[in-house]
Amino acid sequence: MTTKEIAQQVNLSLTSVYERIKRLEREGVIKKYVALVEAEKVGKGLIVFFDIILKEHPKEIGHQFGQDIMSSKYVCECYNISGDYDFRLKVMVSDMKHYQDFVLNDLGSIKNIGSAHSTFVMGVIKHDYAVPI
Repeated sequence: MTTKEIAQQVNLSLTSVYERIKRLEREGVIKKYVALVEAEKVGKGLIVFFDIILKEHPKEIGHQFGQDIMSSKYVCECYNISGDYDFRLKVMVSDMKHYQDFVLNDLGSIKNIGSAHSTFVMGVIKHDYAVPI
């Protein structure tokens, strides 16, 4: 929404809304602005979730795993999780051949992965970027 549209919706002046947005940016509440891209239209229509178990759990190994994941251009999201797995990754690739390349070359080059379980997305029911407030 534009600043004008927000101002009309919340019944405040343009200046008030602008200043509040700037304050939220300074305080880090608003981290950045992004373009939402249709994945299939840019050749990244295959979504795969990976559940990862590390062989060992020293702090240095977990930290190194995080650095390795940050350098992968195909990993869109990475979560350190509780339960049976250590990490959950969301990976977006073009097709099964690209998936195989990612597994063998990207994931395969990361040390201390004990196992990786992949789940393929057949369809998206709900996908929202908004944080519930």
